[in-house]
Amino acid sequence: MVGDKPGRPRLVFGGRELDLSRPLVMGVVNVTPDSFSDGGRNFDPGIAVANALRLVQEGADLLDVGGESTRPGSEPVLAAEELRRVLPVIEALASRVAVPISIDTTKAEVAARAAAAGATIANDVSGLRFEPELADVARERGMALVLMHSRGRPKDMQRAPSYEDTVGEVVGELGEALERASARGVPREATIVDPGIGFAKRPGDNLVLLGAIPRLRAALARPVLVGPSRKAFLGVVTGAPVDRRGPGTLAAVAVAVYCGAEMVRVHDVAEARQAADVAAAIRDGRPAGGPRCLSC
Repeated sequence: MVGDKPGRPRLVFGGRELDLSRPLVMGVVNVTPDSFSDGGRNFDPGIAVANALRLVQEGADLLDVGGESTRPGSEPVLAAEELRRVLPVIEALASRVAVPISIDTTKAEVAARAAAAGATIANDVSGLRFEPELADVARERGMALVLMHSRGRPKDMQRAPSYEDTVGEVVGELGEALERASARGVPREATIVDPGIGFAKRPGDNLVLLGAIPRLRAALARPVLVGPSRKAFLGVVTGAPVDRRGPGTLAAVAVAVYCGAEMVRVHDVAEARQAADVAAAIRDGRPAGGPRCLSC
């Protein structure tokens, strides 16, 4: 089958092992005033916490909290402001949810403070290109580390992205990110790779990468996280504006899981949970189920 490969990689960090036999759904918790997807509706910490709790009730296996928009054209945010946004949310969630909390940041200082507040995963959209020291935080704190593929910075990444061999170049550059993490002592079993849908990619690049997940998994031997939720390439395909890209997102989620992705990052968890489970059941020829964390 399309998504099959010999054995699944293990994901072990902080004394726990996540069960990857069922696709994991990561719920997006943006604490920013300029998110492309929700227009800043969750900028208030109380609203962000309430939304995160709802996502867990809807079936989120992980929560990804971010305080800096990485949409194309966005400006960077100082660490102090990013911390002001995310720390109250992480602190509130850490005492109220059992699922792992991820901090979506490229800054080592933010990752360290978030870890102290209860985050156990660092999601770095730069793949350690901006601050390699973030890997030191992950190692010292026992965090899992998501290494995403991107080029440039959010402010300029979509100006003129270009690839001669999209899949080959993304695989190669993710391999370099894994090497950066390894050089700083991050255990390979604690790493996750993300092809960076929508980050320095042309619409066709995103479509090619979704279909090439088996190649990414085989080449890198790490769990694959895919974040297609409401992205611009869906609008190119369907003509739908951001707030009407739910069906397109679910199609991308289903394809990603069928092709073998272990995790999907989405805004609409309840719908994605069903799409992921059905895609996995078709892929595997049996219903997905069982415990989500082997040692929790």
